[in-house]
Amino acid sequence: MEWIDRLEEAIDYIEQHLTEDMDQQKLAQLAGCSYYHFQRVFSYMVGIPLAEYIRKRKLSLAAVDLQQGEKVIDVGLKYGYESPTAFNRAFKQMHEMTPSSAQKEGTMMKSYPRIKFQITVKGAVEMDYRIETKAAFTIIGASIPLSKEIEQNFVEVPKFWQKVATEGTLAKIIPLMNQEPMGVLGVSTGFGQESEELNYYIAVASDKDAPAGLTSYKVPQMTWAIFPGEGSPQAIQELEKKIVTDWLPTSGYEYADGADIEVYLDNNPEHAKFEVWLPVKKA
Repeated sequence: MEWIDRLEEAIDYIEQHLTEDMDQQKLAQLAGCSYYHFQRVFSYMVGIPLAEYIRKRKLSLAAVDLQQGEKVIDVGLKYGYESPTAFNRAFKQMHEMTPSSAQKEGTMMKSYPRIKFQITVKGAVEMDYRIETKAAFTIIGASIPLSKEIEQNFVEVPKFWQKVATEGTLAKIIPLMNQEPMGVLGVSTGFGQESEELNYYIAVASDKDAPAGLTSYKVPQMTWAIFPGEGSPQAIQELEKKIVTDWLPTSGYEYADGADIEVYLDNNPEHAKFEVWLPVKKA
């Protein structure tokens, strides 16, 4: 339950700072994981992105302020909108009316309440996993910068995979593989380390020198929770969601500041075999 309690503390922090700039590092500290991982946990457990939740909470409270007689321009600035036009657009998208219309008595408004994290009892489904501590290893491949906003990466990373495959880069990467883990890797790096940029690699584990046009990265020694899976391209996302929502809260482990790794054990696009490597530490 300690992990759930920390998530609740992070939500409390958000609620207390809806009219201020939020410190992403403070949120990460409260949640006990990187800001990037917190976004993932939130999205999987709540069903909407963290940024969307914060926006809806702000606009929900903005409606209350307007009905209590505050000026439209003051309310917009209060909740971080730099112009009346931006506030009007966002408010209308959620409430289906302009902010000035919301000031009228008796107007029907939308309310988006504060969430609460809790463990729910569901039908038990077995999950296979193993815990392994791995020595540091080097990967070689192609990389792109990751956004701090995880939803943007859900758009850009699939495009990157398509580009690497269609332009022949993947065909150059695979022959370099000569170390464990033996498979094509999708590796997200830089979490919880302010000095290191967020990057995503399509790569293989190798002790060779990186050829021209490719790059290398050393994955540090880490303890991993490793989950096998197979199925369609959507199956790996479904497994990652189950790990976060079903396994992690009661596992005795929590996120560690390390790379996230997806290991693709074959190249069958319709029914792949894969592993999800989650960096963990004892709670």
